[in-house]
Amino acid sequence: MTNVPKILFLCTGNSARSILCEYILRYIAPGRFEAHSAGVHPTGKVNPLVLRVLKETFRINPSNARSKSYKAFEGVNFDFVITVCDQAREHCPVWLGQPLLVHWDSPDPSTFTGTKDEKLKKVGQLAVQIQRRLSLFTSLPIEKMERLKLQQAMQGIS
Repeated sequence: MTNVPKILFLCTGNSARSILCEYILRYIAPGRFEAHSAGVHPTGKVNPLVLRVLKETFRINPSNARSKSYKAFEGVNFDFVITVCDQAREHCPVWLGQPLLVHWDSPDPSTFTGTKDEKLKKVGQLAVQIQRRLSLFTSLPIEKMERLKLQQAMQGIS
């Protein structure tokens, strides 16, 4: 593992869940990880409710957030690749350096129904779920754990 572990959060469209993971991890563990996000089929735009939750709930500036393909990271040696939806897990490419692969499924904000305020509330709840997972992950002594034990511990985070 490198001095600053590299993490890729992979989703289908890279418009919501993986963006939340990338920005929340940077917020709760600044400098401890190099966090990125991508999609297997990127939408090309970030969900505006996600941007709003990052700004208003977490006070994070997501102005650089963009939806991009995993192909933008070809040749990068990641320490961790975390898929956050089933489709990304099924279509996850092979990565250089054999990163630790973990799956943390989360609901898809594009399927949320209701008024704009109801959808915003659901995105906020999703962001809190992601924050909890990332807080548990960052509390692990990853530098001291054997690879298999670390993967089991990460997979147990839900």
